Amino acid sequence: MIEKSISVRVRYAETDRMGYVYYGNYAVYFEVARVEMLRELGLSYKQLEDSGIILPVMDYSIQFKKPAFYDDVLTIKTYIRKKPTARIVFDYETLNEDGILLNTAQVTLVFVNKATGKPMLPTTEFNEVFIPYFREEK
Repeated sequence: MIEKSISVRVRYAETDRMGYVYYGNYAVYFEVARVEMLRELGLSYKQLEDSGIILPVMDYSIQFKKPAFYDDVLTIKTYIRKKPTARIVFDYETLNEDGILLNTAQVTLVFVNKATGKPMLPTTEFNEVFIPYFREEK
């Protein structure tokens, strides 16, 4: 399993009339967390796309527990619990500054050949990054 965390400060424009973080903004927070996790692992979305691989979202689900508010500093914990196949699944937890769990989410991306539009397996180079985290059982 891989786990990484980032911090995000809620901007005023990200809140709704009730003063809560607008629900659609969590998808943006999760994207930032996902991109930064991959970057820390030595993988770049830009390099993947430049090499002809795109990663569209196949599924996105979120379960809200408590709201976040303007100026809160949120911790977005991102997990990859399974070795990527033709899909890569990211799990998320959002916590406020007091460590209270605000929501959990899951995003599934699919590896797609940009030229053909067809699903594909990740490259050997991509897979090599995950070897230390997901050792094969014998």
